[in-house]
Amino acid sequence: SSKLGVENVGELIGLLHDFGKFSTAFQVYLGSATGKINPDEDEYVEFKKLKGKIDHSSAGAQWIWEKLQNRGKQGELVGQILALCIASHHSGLIDCLKPEGEDGFTKRIKKEDEKTHKQECVQNAPQDYLKKLESLSDQKLIEDVLKQIKIIFESEKGKPPGMITFFYLGFWTRMLFSCLIDADRINSADFEDPENGEHRNIAIDWSTPIFRLEQFIDQLKGEKPIDQLRRNISNTCKQRAKEQQGIYTLTVPTGGGKTYASLRYALHHAEHHKLDHIIYIIPFTSIIEQNAAALRKAIEDKNDDYPWILEQHSNLEPEQQNWHSKLVSENWDAPIIMTTMVQFLEVLFSGGTRGARKTHQLANSVLIFDEIQTLPINCTHLFCNALNFLTQYCKTTAVLCTATQPLLDQLKTPDKGQLTIPAENELVKDVPKLFDDLKRVEVSNKVRSEGWTSEQIAELALDELKELGSCLIIVNTKSWAQQLYQTLDNQIDECSLFQLSTSLCPAHRKTILKEVRERLDNDLPVICVSTQLIEAGVDIDFSSVIRFLAGLDSIAQAAGRCNRNGLHDMATIHIVNPVEEKIDLLKDIKIGRDKAQRVFDEGFQDLLAPDAIKQYFNYYFYDRSDEMTYPVSKKSILKRDDNLLSLLSDNSNNIGRKTPLLLKQSFMSAGKIFKAIDSPTQAVIVPYSEEGKYIIAELCRVAIEFDAKTYRQLLKQAQKFSVNVFPNVWQRLMDEKAVCEIQGEGIYFLKDEYYSEQFGLSDKPCNPMPFMGF
Repeated sequence: SSKLGVENVGELIGLLHDFGKFSTAFQVYLGSATGKINPDEDEYVEFKKLKGKIDHSSAGAQWIWEKLQNRGKQGELVGQILALCIASHHSGLIDCLKPEGEDGFTKRIKKEDEKTHKQECVQNAPQDYLKKLESLSDQKLIEDVLKQIKIIFESEKGKPPGMITFFYLGFWTRMLFSCLIDADRINSADFEDPENGEHRNIAIDWSTPIFRLEQFIDQLKGEKPIDQLRRNISNTCKQRAKEQQGIYTLTVPTGGGKTYASLRYALHHAEHHKLDHIIYIIPFTSIIEQNAAALRKAIEDKNDDYPWILEQHSNLEPEQQNWHSKLVSENWDAPIIMTTMVQFLEVLFSGGTRGARKTHQLANSVLIFDEIQTLPINCTHLFCNALNFLTQYCKTTAVLCTATQPLLDQLKTPDKGQLTIPAENELVKDVPKLFDDLKRVEVSNKVRSEGWTSEQIAELALDELKELGSCLIIVNTKSWAQQLYQTLDNQIDECSLFQLSTSLCPAHRKTILKEVRERLDNDLPVICVSTQLIEAGVDIDFSSVIRFLAGLDSIAQAAGRCNRNGLHDMATIHIVNPVEEKIDLLKDIKIGRDKAQRVFDEGFQDLLAPDAIKQYFNYYFYDRSDEMTYPVSKKSILKRDDNLLSLLSDNSNNIGRKTPLLLKQSFMSAGKIFKAIDSPTQAVIVPYSEEGKYIIAELCRVAIEFDAKTYRQLLKQAQKFSVNVFPNVWQRLMDEKAVCEIQGEGIYFLKDEYYSEQFGLSDKPCNPMPFMGF
């Protein structure tokens, strides 16, 4: 809570959150569970049946509410914020207003004493503890909170508080809630494993990775024109790192060296402003490992006392956390964190406690967004408001990196929240000239009314292979990747053909990419068929690319996998439109494709230049502005048409909005509805290679006799062997009995016969030899 400038508030809610445990009912439950009360004694209770059923979170919330609610409107607001955090510490933030209009906060606060045991807790609690509570809940507490919140209200410049002000108030509450959850979980983890504490809160000396990075950059001695351009970009980022905090853009063409340039900026900026973390937000899990390896190569040493970089690949934490999974979940307590946009958005907006636990770590940090254009369209206003809050009130800096900068500061409905980015906050000078200097690829528009068959696309790829030695084909769907691979399979040497999709686990993709790179480096023939996972930031260099028609931002990313190091004067990306491409359900790709076609028809001289990209985003964002508030239909738990921006701000569509309470948000309902991708995915550990099979077997063994430390290490290793599947595929796997749960932990593994060497996870058996994890 020191990050929010309210240490005393953190101490108070920390003391109060388990106040209900002073009740006789809870003490008897605890005594029975720990063996202090013998089963033969009259007091003994069946503790397993009572787990989670004795309310111990309401008493503390009631105590602070009663203490502060009578101290005017200001005391009432502070009381509501603190009581919300305490009452919610097991469930995630509760609804102040429930969807049907009921005042959920007041209902919880007025819960009967026979269920909350507040009076009994006051009687049973030690006197020195109660005195501490009294001394902390004084007028200074209200003033300290108001000092922070007042800045939010002042941003309205005299106008009545509107939607964005209430969003900020709700987000400030989530930050405080995050501090409480993290402290509570750390306390539990340290009790289970006292060694944990030794590696926490180590003072970060940014000069160490800075020194190593500068040495590493000095050794990069490329002499080609592109190498000099990359050095110039990197040097500019270093020079500008000492400027004030805020939101910056880094608009650099693909292959311009953004990874090291942004790291250089972030390290120098973190040192100058004394920041706690650098957090990289990457579009896909598929490139986390590659980027983390590049960063480690530059700044880590095998003799370091602790790793500088923490990777988070997938949601291998179960949806509903039990005691075990709470102990093993990460809290982003590392200097440099690499995560995905999906997980970042869940940290901002998801329900429950798993994502919220990490939210406070975003304060006092540098956030580097790689390929910011991949932000889901329905999260646009939510994201903009959260990022404005973090950069304006939490000592956070954000850098939006991409070759195709979306217009997040020029939205159609700015009153719902758009980014505040001053024009001078573009880190590189003269972006159009930079794009011209770095131009290495031209677009060949081969779209035709009759479309392209699988055989015709294969023929084009084989022609490119014959002439240039390598070709990458990027498709929009896994089914087309499989179809093209099978079409090419009979026409090319087996060791020259590769397929990549997210049905392969990260370790499998890494093996394939390594082999592809080796063949490219040795001028051996390669055709690789891939879904769009290869577009964003994968460091690979083909002589030619064929791209299925998609959004212009995707086409620009695909072009970055071609002639990446300027080995040819100019290379070509061929745009084709396949026949019978079933993408009606892939709305982002379908609309992107249509808007790209519109830009194609306008005859831009260079389709990858900033002016063409800007026109594309004008069309794309303008037509989709009504989707940007995260719309929710009446089929949802709300039973009405609404949106998450409203639910997390003033809740203006809720019939109970006239309640006198200042916070009216439906936090829990919004959290249940929120998913960073339209279909929530389920992570499955797959039996790829001997290592993957060994990890599955070990997880099954360790789960029986729970060993938190080993389990945590195995789950980290398992991230490289996990595949995220959509609900329809998950259901088919369940119907096939293709997945097994590990000892009721909410973690699943795939049976051996459902994973193939060519295509990865399948919902039909593809291997004859089953592997059993036990």
